[in-house]
Amino acid sequence: MDGLRFAFGTLTVFPARITRWDRDAARAGMLCAPVAGLVVGVCSAALGGTLLHLGSGPLLAAVAATAVPAVLTRGLHLDGLADTADGLGSAKPAEDALRIMKQSDIGPFGVITIVLVLLAQVAALTRLYEEGWAHGTVAAVLAATVARLALTHASRHGVPAARPEGLGAIVAETVPVRSATLSTALVLVACAAAGLLSSPLDAVRNVLAAGAALCAAALLLRRCVRRFGGVTGDVFGALEETAATVALIALTLG
Repeated sequence: MDGLRFAFGTLTVFPARITRWDRDAARAGMLCAPVAGLVVGVCSAALGGTLLHLGSGPLLAAVAATAVPAVLTRGLHLDGLADTADGLGSAKPAEDALRIMKQSDIGPFGVITIVLVLLAQVAALTRLYEEGWAHGTVAAVLAATVARLALTHASRHGVPAARPEGLGAIVAETVPVRSATLSTALVLVACAAAGLLSSPLDAVRNVLAAGAALCAAALLLRRCVRRFGGVTGDVFGALEETAATVALIALTLG
């Protein structure tokens, strides 16, 4: 329960009172991160699917489904994506880049990144809703769940924190590699099972999309660790949005 409270309390706006703020609770919370993503994804799919059934059309349903995760996270992940883009694009030393990321304003790199990411998510979900309600629903849930699984991997042993304070510092290097691997296996099995409800081809497509999302997040994580010296709360937001976007795009292919 401490892990679930930590996951929902730090990654969503759901009223979860965090009773423990230590590394044991952080480890459990990051292992429960995909569960928080699953709930966010279900809420997103519910609104998008409802609008689609009411005759809104795929585009409006996609916009609504994209808006829900932003609302349920107070836009923190999008803000982290923008700050990380500004830090990476600054071409300044790590200390200066981290200072840029901590500022309240958003620079040109951040604005462009947010616009392109949201456009990509809406475009991908529109295409999937055009295929049918089921495809859009599965995509919204899968993307949100796998996006939070990327945070589990970002918290594993061997990935340091860039700062001595903040969310990155409390969760960094708390998750054993074996536990992260087991969580990944469970999520991939769930993705395959969801796809099998339609066809074996959809099962394969779901697993490949999840894998592509995790690979993209891993590449960004590697870049951020090299650039900033470790992870921060902003980097976590960037990883989540990157994984979600890549998962949605991958589901539209093939």
